[in-house]
Amino acid sequence: MSYLSSTPRWDVHRLPRADGRVVLVTGGNAGIGYFIAEQLSAAGATVVLGSRSPMKAEAAVTAIRGRVPGARVRVLRLDLADLASLETAVDALESAHLDAVVHNAGVALDDPPRRETVDGHELMFGTNHLGHFALTRWLMPLLSAAPAGRVVTVGSFAAKTERLDLDDPQSRRDYRPKRSYGRSKLAQMFFGLELDRRLRATGSTVASVVVHPGGALDSLTPSRPPVHVPTLGTRLRGAPAGVLLQGKHAGAWPAVRAVLDPEVRGGQLWGPRVFGLRGRPRTEPVWAHLSDTAVAARLWDMSGALTGSACI
Repeated sequence: MSYLSSTPRWDVHRLPRADGRVVLVTGGNAGIGYFIAEQLSAAGATVVLGSRSPMKAEAAVTAIRGRVPGARVRVLRLDLADLASLETAVDALESAHLDAVVHNAGVALDDPPRRETVDGHELMFGTNHLGHFALTRWLMPLLSAAPAGRVVTVGSFAAKTERLDLDDPQSRRDYRPKRSYGRSKLAQMFFGLELDRRLRATGSTVASVVVHPGGALDSLTPSRPPVHVPTLGTRLRGAPAGVLLQGKHAGAWPAVRAVLDPEVRGGQLWGPRVFGLRGRPRTEPVWAHLSDTAVAARLWDMSGALTGSACI
């Protein structure tokens, strides 16, 4: 499908029904992940909120059920920074199949110092990328058991200007929080595209799609108590940014479409329509640096070695 020809019938406010489908959303207790979960619940899907904080996840469940009567939503304790815990977490899903996983959870550190996961990986790279890489390995049998399983990886517009340093993926020599975050999201996006190439090579029915939310701000996000309650001052200060950016409810749209739209194909990149920053979701050309299959293959092999597992 051409990036200029996304289906005009798609309406972010009138989603197709998803009854009977089971979707895991990592980091579904807050931010964009919360709105992905809310919107999928409203479409009738059974949504599992993957979260390392059961208390925050239960608050999100309360918020979703307050807006979506009869919502089928539950919590899965999931800590992407602890690789040894992931197999047990997947077993706790207690589902015969999984129609989609949305790799959304992400750690962002605004200030130094550099921190590490329990496995000794730089926290953002280890959680955002390596955790999802390893999780996919354990989820693949459930995804393969679905009629058309999907892996939806949520990247970031911040990754567009970053480049990976595969000689220092853990930022041991030169750690800068914002850059390390952007690179961790770029690694996720490389992973999502490389995963689809490998799935196609094996003839798998599972597809892997990469999305990004554009510019999504808390100040432009509608209130969802007790998960998100912006003050009037926050809203007023953020209002001018609404010309170019959007709230996290809209940042969820590309991921929701990637889960639900039957016309979405593996290996595609989806983002907001207006300058890649705001608006309804559409396909866009894969960024030039994301098309480097040599980098993707090297990152894949490195990720397998660092996690002690082959994804597929």
